[in-house]
Amino acid sequence: MKTRLDYYRIFYETARHASFSMAAKHLYISQSAISQCISQLEKDLNTQLFIRSRRGITLTNEGVLLFQKVENAMQALEQGESLLARLHRLDGGSLIIAAGDTITRHYLLPYLEEFHALYPEIRIEMANSYSSRLLQFIKEGKAELAFVNLPIKDDELCIEPCFSIHDVFVCGPEYKAKDKYTWAEIAQEPLILLETNSSSRNYLNEKFAAKHINLNPQIELAVHDLLIQFASIHLGVSCVIKEFAAESLEKGTIQQLNLSPPLPPRNIGYAYLKHNPLSLPAQAFLKLILSKNKA
Repeated sequence: MKTRLDYYRIFYETARHASFSMAAKHLYISQSAISQCISQLEKDLNTQLFIRSRRGITLTNEGVLLFQKVENAMQALEQGESLLARLHRLDGGSLIIAAGDTITRHYLLPYLEEFHALYPEIRIEMANSYSSRLLQFIKEGKAELAFVNLPIKDDELCIEPCFSIHDVFVCGPEYKAKDKYTWAEIAQEPLILLETNSSSRNYLNEKFAAKHINLNPQIELAVHDLLIQFASIHLGVSCVIKEFAAESLEKGTIQQLNLSPPLPPRNIGYAYLKHNPLSLPAQAFLKLILSKNKA
């Protein structure tokens, strides 16, 4: 049995070509099937749609009114099909990512550049905030993927690691540093740490608290890069992410202190809603990252 949408598609093609035979040829069905469907549609609508004569067929006034609406609907369907085809080719759509400034600059930026080069028609949008707020962006539909410092747990989200990082203490090149520090000794240094609302600071506090050591920094900052700069001018000892401070460590503007034992590694991870399938652009972006990273 033909569905109502099939009836309207047949009506649309018949009216557009003003011919049962042309509509049949275009739709690859028999002319008699076209005639039967039009008759059924007229019966269902209780309205004559075509005037049939030896010269052919023409729309009735009611048929013209219906055709105008059906034409708009068919064009909208064709546009939708075209849009879906573009999305499957990654020739359009958007990618909305939530991440903090540090992760964006030191981790995501090269991937965003490569992704844009591969798929220039996909619009990239960024939402920046702290890790806890980034996860809320996902739940509110303001972003599809969030990249955050782990560990984080949330039953509404899928959270997976994608890049391993190491927290290290650093100081300026002329800082009078010891050969080795215990955790208790490093806590006595003039510390420069991130603010307490950051996941990195919470992680650090928890690790030291497990050893019954309180951290009382002299300076608290909101930006990771300032930790490096403040340490480089000998304002104190900063705790930074080694991978994100690699350039400064290589140049010698800061030096790493030897903490024994070192802080355990942790991960940067990505998060998305459990029950919402990722868009094709989001899937492609994750595939790009995971093809080059192992947590």
